[in-house]
Amino acid sequence: MPAFPTAARSALADTQLRHNLAHATSTIRAKRAAVVGEVEEWEELRLAGAAVKEAALRDLDTHLLRLEESLTARGATVHWARDAAEANEIVVRIAQDHQAEEVVKVKSMVTQEIGLNEALAEHGIAAWETDLAELIVQLGDDLPSHILVPAIHRNRAEVREIFLRAMGTVGRPAPADLTDEPAVLAGAAREHLREKFLRARVAVSGANVAVAETGTLVVVESEGNGRMCLTLPEVLISVVGIEKVVPRWADLDPLLRLLPRSSTGERMNPYTSTWTGVTPGDGPQEVHVVLLDNGRTRALADDVGRQALRCIRCSACLNACPVYERTGGHAYGSVYPGPIGAILNPLMKGTGRPGLEGEQVDSLPYASSLCGACFEVCPVRIDIPEVLVHLRSQVVDHHRGDTVPKAEAVAMRAAAWSFSDSRRLAWVERASGVAGRVLGRFGRTTLPGGRRAAGRVPGPGAAAWTGARDLPAPPRESFRAWWRRTDGGRS
Repeated sequence: MPAFPTAARSALADTQLRHNLAHATSTIRAKRAAVVGEVEEWEELRLAGAAVKEAALRDLDTHLLRLEESLTARGATVHWARDAAEANEIVVRIAQDHQAEEVVKVKSMVTQEIGLNEALAEHGIAAWETDLAELIVQLGDDLPSHILVPAIHRNRAEVREIFLRAMGTVGRPAPADLTDEPAVLAGAAREHLREKFLRARVAVSGANVAVAETGTLVVVESEGNGRMCLTLPEVLISVVGIEKVVPRWADLDPLLRLLPRSSTGERMNPYTSTWTGVTPGDGPQEVHVVLLDNGRTRALADDVGRQALRCIRCSACLNACPVYERTGGHAYGSVYPGPIGAILNPLMKGTGRPGLEGEQVDSLPYASSLCGACFEVCPVRIDIPEVLVHLRSQVVDHHRGDTVPKAEAVAMRAAAWSFSDSRRLAWVERASGVAGRVLGRFGRTTLPGGRRAAGRVPGPGAAAWTGARDLPAPPRESFRAWWRRTDGGRS
């Protein structure tokens, strides 16, 4: 993926994409605002949710060991994975041990993060997405662009075309008379997936929460496909990020009240599935849990950035973000898009790395206007703007020793040189008066409050900068000159 500015420029040129995003995000925002407004103690609930997650992170090692102990006592097998490669190897091995040629999947961000579908495909194992939006993305040979609604960039006419073209190549085909009515499209997906649910012997899931006290994993979803995956197959493999653990069963209370309102704009999720190890004669008889790091301990070590690990994947910050609404998720180059992705990816992968991927990751903290809307809607009070600024400082620090400094660094050094000596500053002030008269030739606009701004300034860097920002026009007379001319303001 290219750096965010390049990818965003391409996305902005897609008018259909912008229309789809604006319609979807505004609808979800309105639903969320309505149900959140019903809760008088919403801010207290946010504080409680943040406290639960923060307490878990501050003693994470203890809770993870307790989780492993509880899971093992209830018949589950626990695996530890340091990175994506180890996690994929574990899942592939288990599937191969059961001669599985296919697996069904619950919607899972973490399996997207590690590229599990691709890893399974390399070993001849088909991974079928069963969430409707994930199915649309998979059949369309596409990438998810939203945490909650991966196909948010598609409209229903596009979905109809995808179903007609691709369903028959991997299973039950869509009806020839398929229309673009949402209920009809959902019905076609249901018939297509039913045979996969009934046939699969192995299922893969993530988890919204893992309870250390009881060894319980929790998945919340809206369609029932998760319930099918979690109960029908003989073998269940759950890949869980280590940050999903909470100490006690009671800790679910604020999280399950915050999540549905913040994500789908519902008072509660239609399906909340919990499972604790193996229950003889009921559900999967072999349960594996893969506890995944993959950069999470790197994020945990960052005193400012560690709060990003509180994230409960509700996507409220995406729906509130003016940048995401115009560019969509693909521009972020990660399974985690939007404001949370702009901090989570650099925290887990690290800033200042060489190569194209490093440049792409380093661009993400700048994919924000710092308006603060993301923090206002975050159910667990992650101060995303604070972390963005923190990560920007890391990116700048990593590039201080570059052989060829960036234009921004040169400008900052020039400003420091000017402001460090009063005589230099006086010279700059005189020069700015001349610049003000020169810039007047390129057109002026009037800003609110009567302030003047120069128009678009020529030059490679200046034209790009002033093409998207108002450049205040320098005054024709400096303060020092005015002071001398007016004898200290007394004339």
